[in-house]
Amino acid sequence: MSVRRLRVIAGTARGRKLADVPGTGTRPITDRAKESLFNILNPALPGGAFFDVFAGTGAVGIEALSRGAAFARFNDNSRAAVRTIRENLAHTGFEAQAEVKQGDAFAQLGRRPDRSFDYVYLAPPQYKGMWRDAIEGLDRQPDWLVADGWAIVQIDPREYEAVELTNLEEFDQRKYGNTLLVFYERKEDDDG
Repeated sequence: MSVRRLRVIAGTARGRKLADVPGTGTRPITDRAKESLFNILNPALPGGAFFDVFAGTGAVGIEALSRGAAFARFNDNSRAAVRTIRENLAHTGFEAQAEVKQGDAFAQLGRRPDRSFDYVYLAPPQYKGMWRDAIEGLDRQPDWLVADGWAIVQIDPREYEAVELTNLEEFDQRKYGNTLLVFYERKEDDDG
């Protein structure tokens, strides 16, 4: 298997190489899927806040910062991932616009939010049903998202199943090879 070099695709840090987390515990998003994701997000991304919940290398949140997000929070349970995220933020010059936390993502999502985000990105380890637990956790604490914010789940297409949610609803899916991006937004308030 060939080694892929992670890089920032566009924006102020375009072309910067990113370190990978040692071992096989992470599955970075492909450049094709990342480029497509940010083409979708780009009109509203500048000035926004981005939460990369299962951050791994931090590549997705760093891409958001490079393309104009004002702030990004990164969370990962792995000490090696947190070290890699900090290294990648230093290399790209985004340390001042970022916050890095080490801890259990489900515990983080289960807490009352300390701030709201325009985008919450969920890319947990595959084939363990963790994506479903994550979106259900976010559904129980929807104030992690601003009123018109989006949650994006990155999974293998074979993992997908419709999830019955109370506060969020799926509104789009995009498939790029073995990557499926599922988009959720807050449900409209019936009171108008």
